[in-house]
Amino acid sequence: AELDDCGKHAFFAFLTDQLGIDAGQVRTTLAAYEDNPTKATYRAFLAASEARRQELARRLNQVPGATGRLVEMRKDLLRLMRDAPELAVVDLDLRHLFSSWFNRGFLVLRPINWDSPAGILEKIIAYEAVHAIHSWDDLRRRLEPADRRCFAFFHPSMPDEPLIFVEVALTKGTPGSVQALLVEDRTALPAEEADTAVFYSISNCQAGLASISFGNSLIKQVAADLSAELSGLDTFVTLSPIPGLTKWLKQVGLTWTTDDPENMKALAAHYMLNAKSRSGLPFDPVARFHLGNGAIVHAVHADGDISDKGRAQSGGTMVNYLYDL
Repeated sequence: AELDDCGKHAFFAFLTDQLGIDAGQVRTTLAAYEDNPTKATYRAFLAASEARRQELARRLNQVPGATGRLVEMRKDLLRLMRDAPELAVVDLDLRHLFSSWFNRGFLVLRPINWDSPAGILEKIIAYEAVHAIHSWDDLRRRLEPADRRCFAFFHPSMPDEPLIFVEVALTKGTPGSVQALLVEDRTALPAEEADTAVFYSISNCQAGLASISFGNSLIKQVAADLSAELSGLDTFVTLSPIPGLTKWLKQVGLTWTTDDPENMKALAAHYMLNAKSRSGLPFDPVARFHLGNGAIVHAVHADGDISDKGRAQSGGTMVNYLYDL
């Protein structure tokens, strides 16, 4: 952890070059298993086909507090990989291990409220990635009222570090404006009168856990818990940004202006339906996430986010994804 980038690169290069697999041994043990498929030959093949750097990581993880340090190590690795793609084999091994260490069975769902420890609240402010929290008063407005909720996943080995959190608004009806949800001088709705839970911000907290999926489990667990707590809730939706919209419009040569909300809404609907990547998946990363979780596109809203960021990335449009329990 104390090395400079040159030293860290040398360490990851050592893991790549010296602690990988022996391809010849893999072939030999596989041939032995094919000739005589026994427990012993299968064990030998498994041992040969696992890179030794995986066992190194497991041994390092036996040290108290090591899990968080290994997550930080992968954060460095992902950063250095941008200029050294040959290090990606190390990342594949770490990702394989982290997928087991951070699976749903180990995660703890905890509510975050205004009475939570200050250290946790500071991290919620710092990690918020969708709608910036500008002050402690801003955070209070998202946590304290009866019609607001926040939940985070934690790992027992990292009890003071949220892995991912979701902010929820309890409303009557499906909202189409994030500014309306976050306005300062609003009257809170009694929670028991709400019929809709709106997931309006989901933020991953640990760069070293990129590609380790928590969001699907988080949304569905929170929806189930809220449904059990408040019998009147019958609709579970997001109010989501469309971060790839204006980028895609520029790529395909379509003109747009934030001065024409209805046209922006039509372009957003066209984008949601037709914009695909080379693999055939939705071009938009947020759409890939929610549709991949089983949600459906419920509604598109013009002027849903009139902040500078919202205007720049989607012409102000937003979308509700519906989670039908």
